[in-house]
Amino acid sequence: MNSATVRKLLVRGMLAGLAAGVLALVAAYFLGEPSVDKAIGFEEAHSHEHEMEIVSRSLQSTAGLATGVLIYGVAFGGIAALAYCFALGRVGRFGPRATALLLSGCALLAVYVVPFLKYPANPPAVGNGDTIGKRTTLYFLMMVLSVLLAVAATILGRRLAPRLGNWYATVVAVAAFALAIGLAFAFLPVVNEVPAHFPATVLWRFRLSALAIQVTLWGAFGLAFGELAERLLNPRPAKASAPSAVTAHG
Repeated sequence: MNSATVRKLLVRGMLAGLAAGVLALVAAYFLGEPSVDKAIGFEEAHSHEHEMEIVSRSLQSTAGLATGVLIYGVAFGGIAALAYCFALGRVGRFGPRATALLLSGCALLAVYVVPFLKYPANPPAVGNGDTIGKRTTLYFLMMVLSVLLAVAATILGRRLAPRLGNWYATVVAVAAFALAIGLAFAFLPVVNEVPAHFPATVLWRFRLSALAIQVTLWGAFGLAFGELAERLLNPRPAKASAPSAVTAHG
């Protein structure tokens, strides 16, 4: 794949990430923000300290949320496009559209779902401010481990395929990935800082909304980028214009 094609795919990946970010923003506003508001209300009701609000809540839930989600979408869209350039043709006999969907599904699993299962997202009022550095480090460590193990499982599956066949090689690779992730879950520290009286429904809905936002983002990206990549790499032949009918009059 030449540099011009990589550049075009990178631009299309960022555009697809932007489009997916818009849909994720809608999901975040309507699904996530109500739980955030309830969590903030709980925090204010149980806090004896009143901190000065530097940025208003209305600005955080609109312009701040939009900026964060859209930048996230564009950035990850560009990274995913570069990964796509490397993966295309190397992970099986998949076309451009199918490869984009496969890549986005694997990215969702490795980058978000696996770390989420170990260290799920928490709303405001959940978590000790003194441990935020430790919690952030653990989360990113889990994410890096998940990505590296997913890459290793892919390489393992490709190397086993000539001897075991694609089906059994895939089963072995997935089992090895699951075993390694299970060991990481067992040995990494557990973090549980949910206050005793925090509403379980608010916590559950917040975590479900966080997962839904990521599914929306990566699902929409896979569909949009797959279509753009398909049109670039497998352009449809131009339809030949029908010849004009010429009627001869004798």
